[in-house]
Amino acid sequence: MKYPLLAAVALSLGTVVFAEETAVEIVPPTEGSVSVETGLDAWSRVYEVTSHPRCANCHTGPSDRPMWSGPSYGETRQHGMNIQAGESRIGAETLQCSTCHTTKNEDWDNANGTPHAAPRVAMGWQLAPVEADWFGRSTEEICAQLRDPDRNGGRTLIDLAEHLNHDLILHWAWSPGGGREPAPYSLQEHVNDILDWGVAGMPCPQD
Repeated sequence: MKYPLLAAVALSLGTVVFAEETAVEIVPPTEGSVSVETGLDAWSRVYEVTSHPRCANCHTGPSDRPMWSGPSYGETRQHGMNIQAGESRIGAETLQCSTCHTTKNEDWDNANGTPHAAPRVAMGWQLAPVEADWFGRSTEEICAQLRDPDRNGGRTLIDLAEHLNHDLILHWAWSPGGGREPAPYSLQEHVNDILDWGVAGMPCPQD
């Protein structure tokens, strides 16, 4: 592999992890079984997800301002009410995200049904880390960031897949409610594409 982030032992193990009511199966393909071409096809779908408003709106890099974009918002603009997440990424310096994005712990089916109401999940709401700067970024830029351990939180391929499984804000992206457009494909398909891309050597279009 050109980017050897995947430990050999992880390639031989499948892991099923549960978060909320969604179970995602994490079973990497056999090493060497995914071509670079197939990996690039998988990456193109990964990019569709990472650049989609359900993901990119909170991946605003050095800016501490989340975005409002996508069909349900009309024009693209910064989050209203002068919301700023600060260096903490949770708004601790001004107004915490959890003030409106309250933690949901019951009534899963109806928690996010009201259009334009602040979404809720069973964990604290926050912006993505500064290093994960995706909003308005090209496929080349996001690919380079995601395969760089210095900018992806030091995660291996399996860590990336398990992060998708455990982060409930990410789960919300596929069932956002309130008339919001969900992220494309499904969470399981997205995890599968991440794994195929990784086993192919994490190829990027600019390679």
